[in-house]
Amino acid sequence: MPYDMVDRDKIKELVRYFYGNVLKDELLAPVFIKSLGDNLEGGKWIEHLYTLDSFWVLIMTGKRGYGGDPFPPHAFLGGLTPEMFTRWLELFHEAVYKIFVPEIADKFYKKADVLAEQFMENLGFNDDEDDD
Repeated sequence: MPYDMVDRDKIKELVRYFYGNVLKDELLAPVFIKSLGDNLEGGKWIEHLYTLDSFWVLIMTGKRGYGGDPFPPHAFLGGLTPEMFTRWLELFHEAVYKIFVPEIADKFYKKADVLAEQFMENLGFNDDEDDD
């Protein structure tokens, strides 16, 4: 049964479920595996997942713990495409609506959508829309 409240443990469950699916995805897995490895239990993933937990706790509850900017670590990955962001959002949507009730899932998804849009803008994927 989906959760009707948000706390660190539930966010932790969401993050691991979501990235477990990301690592199985044909489009996204290669990017994550190249940077972090193919096992969520592995070294680089442990730190990354903890950071993601803290990020989402801050975004969804306001509780401090994350003190960075999520974009810079992604800026130099190379090979990112708008299709990857679309797929990331699809998988996130699936995960968040599995873990949380719709009212909470909607809030998570709206934040993720804004984040993806900001990343795409920062990477220059939306520049052509501004030329109208």
